[in-house]
Amino acid sequence: MFDPKTKKYPYTEYTDGHYIVVKSDNGAVFDKNYDYLPSNFSFRFSRFFFNLFIRTLVALVVKIRMGLRIHGRKNLKTHKKLIKEGIISVCNHIHYWDYLGIYYGIRYHKPKYLVWANNVRGSLGGAIKLLGGIPIPDDNLGGQIAFTKTIRKVLNEGGWLHIYSEGSMWEYYKPIRPFKLGAATYACKYDKPILPMAYTYRKPGWIRRVIFKQIALLDLHIGEPIFRNENLSGEEQIKDLTRRSHEAVCKLANVKNNLYPPIFEKNRRVDYY
Repeated sequence: MFDPKTKKYPYTEYTDGHYIVVKSDNGAVFDKNYDYLPSNFSFRFSRFFFNLFIRTLVALVVKIRMGLRIHGRKNLKTHKKLIKEGIISVCNHIHYWDYLGIYYGIRYHKPKYLVWANNVRGSLGGAIKLLGGIPIPDDNLGGQIAFTKTIRKVLNEGGWLHIYSEGSMWEYYKPIRPFKLGAATYACKYDKPILPMAYTYRKPGWIRRVIFKQIALLDLHIGEPIFRNENLSGEEQIKDLTRRSHEAVCKLANVKNNLYPPIFEKNRRVDYY
């Protein structure tokens, strides 16, 4: 399986670190008064046409630009009833546009996804919200309570919630970084399955590689739902589900002898080049 092994990007010391610099700041404060899940008419109207635009023109551009191929879409049909009852998906976060790839891959579903707060404060904040982005609040107790209520509402109403459990984006990085416990915590708390997904890489042809300076082409793999082990206690249940979802993503990504443990514990980057 192709590994880009690029040194182009400044991967951070810790595996959950962000290196993208968001230059603009709209001043949004993610506290108890912030509308994490807008539902007013003007927002729904804008979202309808924005999503129509994404599903037609942008999705096509993403597929061409990323060389995107989708595998395992049959699993969505097989588990259609289960998905309608509420589900959480996880995936390695390896490209600035990789959520658009997921959005394209799962087709007619309307997912929500958790987003780094700075991204929503940036110039693309409006588009992120229209695409279903929910900002993760800073250290604000009122905001964290409102955020948790939003997650509960999404899942209890049969929604799809996508979480990047690695905690940040590292472009074209093949090893699967440790997962934070958030996805499994919500899955156990609200009794929802986790659907693992994974991106893998293909080597670009000469034209893409030399003329367009493309590092890799992408494949998205959609796996089978994973359920919590009801025989375990609360904390062990969360850790067990995190381990198994991490293992499933590694398997989908064809990453053997992964460099990192499954659960994040302030892990430092391993340079394997």
